[in-house]
Amino acid sequence: MRPILISTIAFLLALSGCGYHTLGAATHLPAGVKTLAVPVFATRSEANRSEIVMTQAVIRELSTRTRLRITPDASGDPDAILRGTILKETVEPLTYNSTTQQSSSFLITVVVSVTLTGRDGKVLYENGNYVYRQQYQSTTSLSTFFEESPAAVERLSRDLARQLVADILEGF
Repeated sequence: MRPILISTIAFLLALSGCGYHTLGAATHLPAGVKTLAVPVFATRSEANRSEIVMTQAVIRELSTRTRLRITPDASGDPDAILRGTILKETVEPLTYNSTTQQSSSFLITVVVSVTLTGRDGKVLYENGNYVYRQQYQSTTSLSTFFEESPAAVERLSRDLARQLVADILEGF
């Protein structure tokens, strides 16, 4: 009887440390943070709409991975505010098509700075140098032209949001 009891206890102990947890259980934010404001990211680049796409991706990721109430409005007295700034966004030719004399693919590079501050103004998390890149192909035929850079920005924004939320949740 005793070996069965010891085996059962050992099994239960092993299960308790298996790494599985419920939604929001891995959140390492201070206990008082229940509402998080994520205003539209600021931008220092000349790119159009990237700040909106990135903000939406971060809000979506936070809503999916936490139990926090997420709001885009920082004036509603939230417990914490996550501010982002697109410091730089560049698009550079990556490959060249010698037949058409045009670039056939491009590389978007985005540098983003984020700061999470508590209600008291204390910085809870900060990273001034998120760098993300995304490649996309260019359409060479004018009759079937389709701008691929917005889709590349969306993919890049999802990658940024996943990493940023993971860093915030696991960084405490």
